[in-house]
Amino acid sequence: MHTVKFWAGTTALCLGLLGIAAPAALAQRKVVNVYNWSDYIDPKVLEAFTKDTGVKVNYDVYDSQEVLEAKLTAGKSGYDVVGPTAQPFLARQVAAGLYQPLDKSKLKNLGNLDPDIMKAMVSADPNNAHAIPWMWGTNGIGYNVGKVKNIAADAPVYSMKMILDPATVSKFKACGVMVLDAPTDVFPTVL
Repeated sequence: MHTVKFWAGTTALCLGLLGIAAPAALAQRKVVNVYNWSDYIDPKVLEAFTKDTGVKVNYDVYDSQEVLEAKLTAGKSGYDVVGPTAQPFLARQVAAGLYQPLDKSKLKNLGNLDPDIMKAMVSADPNNAHAIPWMWGTNGIGYNVGKVKNIAADAPVYSMKMILDPATVSKFKACGVMVLDAPTDVFPTVL
């Protein structure tokens, strides 16, 4: 696994933002405020959590890591749990002191996390003190080779020219080409 791709695609859940109540206080006030990408947590899971714990989840969504970071650095966001990408966002946010350390004694399943992923997270969160990996992945390019070949039989389907060469990508204008609008996702892919 290529380390840069791994870090770029790791999403961490950060529990306990600076100035936000501790877990005992969360249970007492019966609400937890989560800020994450849309569709990252199934609403049924949130409902089950509320049913099991009696703690209501306010699930707020952002459309870019930059928006998340702006809210956090402005201060007093009101979020208890956020889901930043490990590199570069979590790393900058930890360095800026935006998170409280985790109380690992209350995280009973911490030992079940993949040691290699935990080791990789240290570059963003020294000693894994503020975040836990929640999911990871890589960005890729997806297309229907048959449909592409119908439009351009000579299309370089195994090359980055498919999206980086204007002469090639312009052939697919009618069907549409979409690229993530985030430098931290696009630059690693190109590099």
